[in-house]
Amino acid sequence: MIKVAIIGASGYTGCELMRLSVQHPHIELVAVSSEKFSGKAVGEVFPSLGTTVKLTFHALAEQEAMREADFVFSALPHSEAMGVVPHLIQQGKKVVDLSADFRFRTPDLYEQWYKKHTAPELLQEAVYGLSEIYREKIRGAQLVANPGCYPTAVLLSLIPAVQNKLIDLKSVIIDAKSGVSGAGRSPVLNSLFAEANEGVKPYKIGTHQHTPEIEQELGLIAKQQVSLLFTPHLMPMNRGILVTAYATPKNMVAQKDIVNIYQTFYQNDKFVRICPPDTLPSTHQVKGSNYCDIGIIVDSKTNRLILVAAIDNLIKGASGQAIQNMNIMAGLEEDSGITQLPLFP
Repeated sequence: MIKVAIIGASGYTGCELMRLSVQHPHIELVAVSSEKFSGKAVGEVFPSLGTTVKLTFHALAEQEAMREADFVFSALPHSEAMGVVPHLIQQGKKVVDLSADFRFRTPDLYEQWYKKHTAPELLQEAVYGLSEIYREKIRGAQLVANPGCYPTAVLLSLIPAVQNKLIDLKSVIIDAKSGVSGAGRSPVLNSLFAEANEGVKPYKIGTHQHTPEIEQELGLIAKQQVSLLFTPHLMPMNRGILVTAYATPKNMVAQKDIVNIYQTFYQNDKFVRICPPDTLPSTHQVKGSNYCDIGIIVDSKTNRLILVAAIDNLIKGASGQAIQNMNIMAGLEEDSGITQLPLFP
């Protein structure tokens, strides 16, 4: 059994990590940390886990609780993880970090969007944890930077088109929608029921912190600089992400041929499902699962390739992908503990 600790376990992502960990056939969950709920039993904070997770939250300073863990999931907020992860690496633990702190290849890019990086020496060591794309690098990694939720859906939908040089990179426009759990569990004005219910609103147009992450990874695939328009929207639902990406094809290609390209690209990936003809993804069809569903439309009238992707932002966009990465790092079957089918309705 792999002894696992979760740092920052009292948020939505941490809760899902606990839920998935205790159902995993090869994980023994040995420690969970939370500054806010230190000293409280997990079941007091999350009654849904009360009969299963027999642990008490501890403060991060209580290092003894972490000592026996072989593997650590860090679900700390952005800019906090980089103060903790280096110590875990020095202790020889394997780490999947779910913040943005180790997703960028250079400290300069990180510092443009966040704050000064205090552990830049780990940026070249960290492997970007988009499981389907970087599987072989993840296999030998000690530190994996779990992608953001929006980038996961965007990149899985666009990378096959970029790698096969199907689209004009200057034409890419991304329209994305997320449930309110994407903002985290801490009180935020825009996530209050009266603010979010029965309404849809865009936010951070041109300034969203996931934009450079998407551009970085597409640029690495394309071997050139990429700049794109990314518009996120907040939806009145608990969880789920739906991404619609628009791009101009370099040459007009039949829809069935692009579908074949995508099916071939992801033929060995258990968690990416290419929708059959005349079917498009829905957040309802991936809720509670680690799947990413991708739909493909070629609009000959406007000469546009339209790619639609749906994921559960808390599973494939966070905790499920983190478990998937852990499985790869540990040499386990990639889908161990995360084969749950979507919840419907």
